[in-house]
This record gives sequence, structure tokens and C-alpha cells, in this order.
Amino acid sequence: SCLFRNKMPNLKGSSSDSNDSENRNCNSKKGRDPEDNHSGDIPNLCPPNIPPSDPPQILSVSELMETANEVSKMTIAHEIVINQDFKFQELNFSPNSLESRVKETLHKAFWDSLREQLTKMPPDYTHAIKLLQEIKETLLSLLLPRQTHLRSQIEEALDMDLIKQEAEHGALDIPFLATYILGMMAMLCAPVRDEEIQTLRLVTDPVHLLRWIFRVLNLMKMDMVNFTIQTLRPHLQEHSVQYERKKFQELLNKLPCSLTCTTEWLRNAAAEVSASGLLPSSSSCENNGSPALPSSVAYREVSSVCSPTAVLNQAYMDLLHWEPGKAYPETMLMDKARLDALQEEVHQITIIAAVLLVSSSTCGNGVFNSLGCGERLKQIMKALLDGLPDVHNPSNTLLDISNQVHQEVNKILLQLQCPALSPDKVALLKGQLKSLAEKDNAVRILIEQRIQAFLRHCLTPVGQNPKVLPQGLVPVQEELLKVGQKFGSLTNHNRQVFGPYYSTILRKLTDCATSAQDGA
Repeated sequence: SCLFRNKMPNLKGSSSDSNDSENRNCNSKKGRDPEDNHSGDIPNLCPPNIPPSDPPQILSVSELMETANEVSKMTIAHEIVINQDFKFQELNFSPNSLESRVKETLHKAFWDSLREQLTKMPPDYTHAIKLLQEIKETLLSLLLPRQTHLRSQIEEALDMDLIKQEAEHGALDIPFLATYILGMMAMLCAPVRDEEIQTLRLVTDPVHLLRWIFRVLNLMKMDMVNFTIQTLRPHLQEHSVQYERKKFQELLNKLPCSLTCTTEWLRNAAAEVSASGLLPSSSSCENNGSPALPSSVAYREVSSVCSPTAVLNQAYMDLLHWEPGKAYPETMLMDKARLDALQEEVHQITIIAAVLLVSSSTCGNGVFNSLGCGERLKQIMKALLDGLPDVHNPSNTLLDISNQVHQEVNKILLQLQCPALSPDKVALLKGQLKSLAEKDNAVRILIEQRIQAFLRHCLTPVGQNPKVLPQGLVPVQEELLKVGQKFGSLTNHNRQVFGPYYSTILRKLTDCATSAQDGA
């Protein structure tokens, strides 16, 4: 439910007579088609069906669970498509954590109970039979549909009716069944599990054996899930845009809340790229067919002919310097963690590039680039900046960096049989590096502008605009290209999925701005 925060107005292009009438009235003042300014800029393959404004609804627990399940499905599908390294991994708690202690206590109680049952005279196989049933179901779940012969073998070897009869007569042979189970596991497991299964063959205690069989079976299930993800990824990539858009539309239908944060995000971007005009307050545009605009920003400069592509590109760029705690656009929430990480990477690259530029200028390019000095410094700076609580204010770290630069340069000068840096030059170097912590530092601003310009080029489709690396960024070329590739890929996918929603919102903003200009 965190995906949607407020009530949602009806933005559907032709959902009601009142909405159609409003569109015609707003557009007739300029005598133009509402699509004229937007055609070809962003995807508008199908008009989004955004529900009209309704009073807040109280959802039942089952409805909330169903909605959460749908959000989870969409998020996992999105993660598989966007993150090529996505896979499920075993969850390991910290040894001294509360979760770890609770888990260990419960597991110990369960397996101690099983041991107590098996050591009775006669043995009580109640828990053991349930475990064997679960093992059988797990083995069957690991089979492919075409493996009918293996399925028949498992059904016959682990015949639960026969096992119950043997247990009733005290003839249940758990070690014999465990040997068969281990053989089947060895046949079905991935090669990475072979060693663990061979180790299990040496375990003689039935309770320990069953416990570790379950652990390895859980790992095998995880391996199967990851294999399935790898197999389905090409198919998901082919249909992900339609799937995510469909799921998002279903969520909008269930939760009639407005795209307020997305509208505000786009409106701010439009104000940044506009050249003239005024955007009226929400009261002059508010109706069933228009996005409600916060009254705190009653008038903003917005051009009625502003390119939707330029606005959307600016909106994406704004995400790279997003203020902590500020409400995030609903359409970008699934990528917030990735964008936050990219934001940190951009700031880190900015500091590294600025330090290398200042250092090479002060110490001389010839000395600085000798014997891999620049590359070593870059690796040192990465280590110092990684895990920094506030990379936006690296004043203390820059002091450490300046000392490292001083040491590395003196080492190079010594190897070149040149005199060390003079005290005056050392003081100048450290002072310039320390001043990079200031946001209004000229060198830092220059580097930031060049990086932003490069990343803006990454928003264009591949092949349409060559990505030329700006001057002064060659030392961080590898890192910057990786960030640019991630940023471009992420925003391109988002543009394809949510393009129709962005197009509708931008059209409303533009129409309202045009209406205000005509009224003036």
C-alpha cells in the first residue's frame, strides 16, 4: 500500500463525458490537437485507465494481502528483468542476533523431540512419517514434467501407506530410506551440491541425517528457482513492459489514489526546462480529468510547447540528487534503491575526479601519471569513500585523501630522483583538496556539470547520440561508463512501462498552462 499515497483523480484520456468536454474546451482555445506537442516523444501506446477520485476506501485484511501479493509479483518480475545478477540466496542471520537465537532454539526443540520419539521403546514414528512425507513432496517438486519415470520411482519407493504400515509394526528402516533419498538427491542436484550430499552419506545418526537432508533439499529448491529465473529471463524481458504496465493498472484500479508524487515530480521538471509561461494553481485545473496540483506551488514557469522528452529527461536527472526523506514518484519506487545507489556512485566519482584533476594540476601531469600513481590513488580513494556515512560532505575523508596524495607523489618523485614537494606546494595541494568539500567549489561544480552532461546523454536511445566522455573525466572513465549504462538502461525501461501515464500527466500540465496564458 506504500506504492500509492493519496487519492487519485481520473486522468483517463476518454473515460467520461465531462473529461472529454474539459479536454475539448481546454484545447479549443489554441485550436490544436492535444497530441500535437507530444507525438513521438514518449510512449503512448495505450491511454492509461486511471480511476476517478473516490473517497478513501477501507480494505479488508484479505484485500490488503492480495494487493501486497500483486505488488510482490510485479516487484520480483521487475527485479529479474532489470538486475541481471538477481538470484535467491540462503538467509543467514548474524550468530548473536535475536533472529538467530530464536531460530536455533526452535530447531533444537523440534529435533530433540524427534530424537525422543525415536528412542522410545517401541519407537514413535509420528514426526518421522511427516518428515518423510515432506521429503517426498520436495523431491517430486524438483522434477521436470517430462521426468515421469523418476516420479513413478519416488512414488513407489516412498509409498506413504506402506511406510505407515511398517511404522505400526515397528519395521520402519529409516537408514534404508535415507540412503535411497540421498541417491535421488545426488541425481537431481546441481553439481555445486555434490560435495554436501557425499558428506551426508557419512552421517549415521538418523536425527542429524534427516536434519541435514532438509537443509540440502532447501538449497536444491533454491537452485531450482534460480535456474528457472535464468531460463525465464529472456521471456520476461520480451514481455516485461506489457506485464508491468498491466499489473500497475490493476493496482490503480484496486487503490484509487492519485499519482500526486509523480505529478509533482514531472511538474517540477517541466518548470526547470521551461522558458516562459505560468502554470496556474490546482484550483483552476482541478476536475475529474486533471491531476490535482499542490497549492503550495500555485504558479510555476511551464512552457506550453515544452518537449515531453526534455521534461522526462530532466525528471530522471533530478532523481540523481534527490533529497533524503522527500516523497518519491510512485512510478519509480521499485527502482528507488538502485537510484539511491547510483546517486552515491555519482557523488563518489565526482570527488575522485575532482581530486585527481586538482592533484595533477598542482603536482604536474608528468609526475602524477608516472608509474601508475593516479590509478593507485583512485583505488585508495574508493576504499576511503566506500561506506562513508555522508558522501555529500566528505570533509574529514578529504583530509585523509590529501595525506595519501602527498605520500604517493613523494614516492614517485623519490623514484624519479626528483626533490620532494616543497612545504608551500604541500600546503597549497592540501588546501585545494580540502576545499573540494565545499559545494560551491569551482572545480567540484565543473566536474559535477560534466558528469551530469554525460549522464544526460545516456538517457538517449543507443545509437541515436554517441556518448562522448567530457574533458577531465578520463581517469574515471570506467566507473562513469558503468554508471551511465545502468542509468540509461533503468530509465529506458521505466519510460517504456510508464510512458502513457507520463504522457497523460504532461498533457494536462501543458493544457492547463495554455489555458492560463489564453485567459491572461
